[in-house]
Amino acid sequence: MFLKRIISLSLILVLFSLAGLLFSGCSGLKGDLEEREEEDLPQEGLNIVTSFSILGDIVENITGDRGKVEYLVPLGENPEDYELLSREVQMINDAHVFLVNGFGLEGMMEQAVENVTETPVIPLTRGMTPLSLVGEDTPDPHLWLAPLLVRGYVDNALASLIELDPEGEGVYRANAEEYKVRLKELDRWVREQVEDIPQENKLIIVSENAFKYFGEAYGFQTEGIWELNSHEEGTPQQISRIVELVKERELPGLFVESTLDSRFMEAVSRETGVPVAGIVYTDALGERGSGAETYENMIKHNVEVFVKGLAR
Repeated sequence: MFLKRIISLSLILVLFSLAGLLFSGCSGLKGDLEEREEEDLPQEGLNIVTSFSILGDIVENITGDRGKVEYLVPLGENPEDYELLSREVQMINDAHVFLVNGFGLEGMMEQAVENVTETPVIPLTRGMTPLSLVGEDTPDPHLWLAPLLVRGYVDNALASLIELDPEGEGVYRANAEEYKVRLKELDRWVREQVEDIPQENKLIIVSENAFKYFGEAYGFQTEGIWELNSHEEGTPQQISRIVELVKERELPGLFVESTLDSRFMEAVSRETGVPVAGIVYTDALGERGSGAETYENMIKHNVEVFVKGLAR
């Protein structure tokens, strides 16, 4: 009888021990899940998606720490004919706002999300006056290549952020004003640098004629093999026209874009004997280490390449 009581007592102690371990394990598992859920929580603040990297950088300078800014078009690709992936459509659906350039630049993207998302799509060129493509009654969308025009982008982004997050108005306004001061300083720097280029050499030739706003701002003529990436590109007639122009003007340098096939401009170089002076950035920022990782650095890089190629 005594032995049976000892065995019963031992079993009870073992059962209590097992129960304690099980409870402890469940508590630990619950804690791990809660911790994991906290890690998976989205960053506090606004969730903003922009169409391409240049807009992402501009908007991030205004948003600061009050939100997360992502862009869709990968570095090295152009937004004109970019086709959205299903996960990118979901990114837009999950965002508070989808900020685009406008003037037809993201036509394919906007069509793709037109009927599948309730996320507001806001063009950052709203209220701005575009130049037209050469020979066409179609707006040229590349306003961002002139730093002072980017102040209009800043104002439109600022209005959208304040509407979505009124409590952050003070932060957004302070960031926007500071950024516009830097854009003014960038404009002044560009004007000083391009003074080194002789007037007869102030002709920028690239594959896509994207620098019209830059040219208007800083006294350059601009030409491209074609007008817009989403249009007909690189026909023999287009290349022959540029070859004749380069020969006529006796230009010292040509330029290729980071987002486009360089073979078209290399063909012009072979036909004219004029070297490709460097890579410029138009529709995307540069990869890490390129010197063009931000909008401001991108503009500085482009100007330095123009000066190197044309101030001869």
